[in-house]
Amino acid sequence: MEKLIITVALVGAEVTREQTPYLPLSPREIADEAKKVRDAGASIVHLHMRDQFGNPSQDKALFAEAISYIQTETDLIIQVSTGGAVGMTAEERVQPVTLAPEMASLSMGSVNFGDDTFSNPLPMVREFARVCQTHQVKPELEVFESGMVQNALTLVKQGLLDNPLHFNFVLGVPGAMPATAKNLLFLLDLIPPTSTWTVSGIGRHQLSMNTFGILLGGHVRTGFEDNIYYRKGVLAQGNAPLVDRLIKVSESLDRPVASPIEARQLLGLLPR
Repeated sequence: MEKLIITVALVGAEVTREQTPYLPLSPREIADEAKKVRDAGASIVHLHMRDQFGNPSQDKALFAEAISYIQTETDLIIQVSTGGAVGMTAEERVQPVTLAPEMASLSMGSVNFGDDTFSNPLPMVREFARVCQTHQVKPELEVFESGMVQNALTLVKQGLLDNPLHFNFVLGVPGAMPATAKNLLFLLDLIPPTSTWTVSGIGRHQLSMNTFGILLGGHVRTGFEDNIYYRKGVLAQGNAPLVDRLIKVSESLDRPVASPIEARQLLGLLPR
């Protein structure tokens, strides 16, 4: 098997300090958290930003500040979010891609998020893919439902995505595809054989889906965006303990963990 790439979604757009006091909010706090997860063994950080009041923000200046700290102080791969938060405009959401980070998330379609709808109409997805191409940013293709894989393959035919593709299967969102081993195997049958892939489990499904991903030879995402608990009823005291837990699982299964340099090679990114 390839070495395991661990991505950490440090903040997300919905978690609040009321839910966990360990949530980083400012660019400086987010960069400090990035250093901790790098020390723990992560290779990629997935970034959302918050404004001075703790609200989700796609402000390019906030991303630039955090990215500057992280690039200066670590060798992590930086992946910005184009998801933003429900209700943001396309123009807001795509801002951080123009900073030319190494990677960006790119959702492959619209999906129910509990009582909300995460809107990603295909014309907007195509435009985001063009912006990624313009700035030479590798997209991570976010898949919440199986039909989104077909959307990705269509964008390849349209010249908007380049093989090999990298997918992130986000399973367990209320209203979307449940987090089960059967569903993950089904999704893997749909993607091109040259693809790389990551799996994210939401809430209580984080550890089980990450473990399935390790066993199946894929890669994994952890972090506060998806889950704030270390175990039932026990808050994780930062993102690093969630990484530590995955390191223990991967070691017990004889799956070595990739450094950022090795992760770049596996994903086809240029050396820093």
